[in-house]
Amino acid sequence: LAIACARYLTSHLSLECLIFSHVWGIEVFTTSEVEAINGTSVKLTCTFSSKEPVSLQTASVSWDFRSITIFYYQEIPYPIDKGLFKGHVQWSGDMKRKDASITLNNVHPGFNGTYFCQVANPPDVHANIGETVLRVVDKVTLSEISLLVAIIGGSCVVILVFLGIFVAVRMYKKRNKEKDIEMRVEEYRNKQPTVW
Repeated sequence: LAIACARYLTSHLSLECLIFSHVWGIEVFTTSEVEAINGTSVKLTCTFSSKEPVSLQTASVSWDFRSITIFYYQEIPYPIDKGLFKGHVQWSGDMKRKDASITLNNVHPGFNGTYFCQVANPPDVHANIGETVLRVVDKVTLSEISLLVAIIGGSCVVILVFLGIFVAVRMYKKRNKEKDIEMRVEEYRNKQPTVW
């Protein structure tokens, strides 16, 4: 288009062609990093801004993972029907609200990596590509939680027992010391000669 405009300008010396060569841009916004527990669902957020009104008939969204398109949307969602992501990708966006998000269901470690969100809203088709890094982590099992609670609880009980023994010994020594002082005072008084 730019070359055609340049030729047109040089041959006709008109500035009208510059109007058609103006490049509009879409800005795509994504969360840079998302963490999900193995076996759960996670939403990959992708929103966009466009200078053109969103056309539900022509606007499109593409999500890629490792150079493979895993989801495509234009009027209706087209999730992938084979491979690693079959049955795992669900449309969560709303083009009227400039939302191009998807949800990955039942994620597992094979889903770790970078996801790319691309949006086009003709004639506004030039856009940056949104990137989201997904980290799938193992969930903490109930037995691990129970073990952790038992260790912490047991440590607290041991500390309280030692603290109780320490306080009891100090109190016992203090009472014995007080009794010893009282006995010595009494002995001292008994040894003193009585004066009439």
